Amino acid sequence: MSNATDSPYDLCTGLILPLTDESGWSIHFRRFIYLLGLLWSFMGVAIVADIFMCAIEVITSKTSKIKRSNPDAPGGVEEIEIRVWNDTVANLTLLALGSSAPEILLSVIEIIGNSFESGPLGPSTIVGSAAFNLFVITAVCVVAIPDGETRRIDMIKVFATTTTFSLFAYVWLFLVLSVITPNVVDIWEAVFTFVCFPVLVIIAYMFDKELCGVKKHAPADMELGLDDNLGFLSASNVDKKVVKEFMQEVGKHPDLDEHTIAKLITYECQQHEKHDRGWYRVNASRQMFGRQKIEANVEPHILDLYHKIKNKELPVHTGEDASEGGKIAVVEFSAASCAVMENEGKVRIDIERYGLTSTQVIVKYETVDGTAEATSDYIAQKSAVVFEPGETHKFIEIEIVDDNEWEPDETFFVKLALDSNQASKVKLGRKNIMQVIIINDDEPGILEFGKTSFLVKESIGNAILPIVRNDGCDGRIEVTWTTKDMEAVHEKDYIGGTGTLVFEHGEREKNLEIPIIDDQEYEKDESFQVDLSDPTGGAKLGRVKKTVVTIINDDDYSGLLDRVVKITHVNVDKINIGNSSYADQFRDAMNVNGGDVENATTIDYVMHFFTFGFKVIFACIPPPSFLNSGGWITFVGALCFIAIVTALISDLASIFGCLISLHPSIVAITFVALGTSLPDLFASKTAATNERTADNSIGNVTGSNSVNVFLGLGMPWLIAAIYWRVRDDEFVVPAGSLAFSVAVYTICALVCVAVLMTRRYLAVFGKSELGGPKLPKIISGCVLASLWFVYVLLSSLQVTGTIEL
Repeated sequence: MSNATDSPYDLCTGLILPLTDESGWSIHFRRFIYLLGLLWSFMGVAIVADIFMCAIEVITSKTSKIKRSNPDAPGGVEEIEIRVWNDTVANLTLLALGSSAPEILLSVIEIIGNSFESGPLGPSTIVGSAAFNLFVITAVCVVAIPDGETRRIDMIKVFATTTTFSLFAYVWLFLVLSVITPNVVDIWEAVFTFVCFPVLVIIAYMFDKELCGVKKHAPADMELGLDDNLGFLSASNVDKKVVKEFMQEVGKHPDLDEHTIAKLITYECQQHEKHDRGWYRVNASRQMFGRQKIEANVEPHILDLYHKIKNKELPVHTGEDASEGGKIAVVEFSAASCAVMENEGKVRIDIERYGLTSTQVIVKYETVDGTAEATSDYIAQKSAVVFEPGETHKFIEIEIVDDNEWEPDETFFVKLALDSNQASKVKLGRKNIMQVIIINDDEPGILEFGKTSFLVKESIGNAILPIVRNDGCDGRIEVTWTTKDMEAVHEKDYIGGTGTLVFEHGEREKNLEIPIIDDQEYEKDESFQVDLSDPTGGAKLGRVKKTVVTIINDDDYSGLLDRVVKITHVNVDKINIGNSSYADQFRDAMNVNGGDVENATTIDYVMHFFTFGFKVIFACIPPPSFLNSGGWITFVGALCFIAIVTALISDLASIFGCLISLHPSIVAITFVALGTSLPDLFASKTAATNERTADNSIGNVTGSNSVNVFLGLGMPWLIAAIYWRVRDDEFVVPAGSLAFSVAVYTICALVCVAVLMTRRYLAVFGKSELGGPKLPKIISGCVLASLWFVYVLLSSLQVTGTIEL
């Protein structure tokens, strides 16, 4: 009888694993442990690849300063920043390397760890990853676009170049393995494969710059490579000037405090920020594993407010709206004071309601002594009035005691109050206390301003100018008011003109309200004049018949602007890639969602639990700002960690396949290819829906697939070929299943490209690679996804011997 040591599963070993004797372990337990370890390692490599991508983002975003002529700038010259890296070159070199680093390093590590002999895992992972990227990612991007919307590849010449090289790469791979030198790779073949990478970059750059053929004339800004967003809010352009311009666009809308404005500005920055594939890859990884997001979290109500402001659906708010846009009822007296002659016997007081008028409102009132005393001068009251739905005015009458004795003018007050249970649907206005003056004459009165001048802040909304009626209040009178510009200008700084103010019988004081326009610009103090004229009903004008209103600089606005700029900088720094320090990295690693607990979801907590160890370990990698290295130290450090985790994945995948009796090639094109490509899937989907073109979603897939072959196979093949040539031997690479897999992939890739080009030129698909009418895009997505299933099925059947060639 065989003992445990005779088990064939004991031969399942790797470069590093197993770390201990597993001969006594249950085979089912070993399968579970290695599958769990493989999935966990995929999380780890995605997290460290995120750090790697951050370093690449910092490197490729490097800028240099140049000077150019600008008549509006001081001295006629302005200094601007331009990007050093060309977008196409960055996409095909560092960004493609960042996306494909695990697959490339897996192939290199397998060659070196296998005594410079070819293994099945690395090459099959590269082909399997290419298949998943081209077929599945493209299918998802096609159907992810909202119905009726489309996305076209803008840089079609660059896409044609990378697609051609991608197809050539796999045709060349087949020729090397099966035709030119079957089952052997010579040094010249490895060199040629590797050299194709820089050739691809050069040719793509030439097409990007239109150096081949007739070059279209480009604007000077495009020639310099200037950002399209110059002059707009963006993560790199948040200064006081552009923030002030945005705040002028936002205006003084209700409920916009400094934090809400800062969130709106941060969201506006995101709309103008140009993102590349690296940004989307980092964003997808952080969304998956509960890390600090690089997309600002915007609450739905703020997002709705942003769209209303941009669509100019909200009016500019020039004054206080106590009713909150008609949502609640506001109750107050019609005037701040009134007068009554003692011999009239009673005074009639007007209470008005505005705002929400469709509900019943109960308002309490009571009289309060002043110089006039209850009982001897008037009859005290304490009661309530009821506004039925639709009613806007109610009148109360208070009895005045005529004692037939001469007395100086006396006053008492009437005060309004609300029940506490009505606080949510009604509130009192400013004029909730009225002064009642009991006088002894019957003159119509003398009208004048309460003061000769008034100081108001620009943000006040309305300048309130009291006009008093002295020496009598008999009868209904009117007075005309007129504004005159001084430094302040009508309709620019305030809304003036001419109008009429009415005093009803007995009313002693009325307020003239002049709207002040808050243009949210720093200005010197400005003034305008208001004159009274042409009183009616026998009334006369008093000594103060003119007043000057001075609009002073609003320190509150200046302070608000400074605070908004500061908060916006904090918000933008949180979502900027590469701005973190060591302290930030460890804080992000040890807290769910990078410390933003309020917006953390259940998935964030679960993924944080599973990836906590990786996060803390990888936080030891120096941040991109370390020693002002421009991201290069982080680049090297992250690459080393990727190599370590990739070596672990190589062992886990090989041993797991061995334990379940699955050929390494099948493990590579399924488990490993999916595990290393899932972040790319989510990144491309997000780019497809957010971008106006398809370049960042599928346009870079073919370039990444080309780099996979030229670097992922060219580099290890070159190393191994040189090694065996030094030993006077040949580098043997069995064609077998790899050549068949490459052939199937190439045929399916041709079909995929044909589908995309058909979609680009036929109206039934919306003349675009992505999106379009619902049914055609679903059919296209199903066709593309089925290509991946066909590839996996045929490759697996050939490996298992079901298909004989």
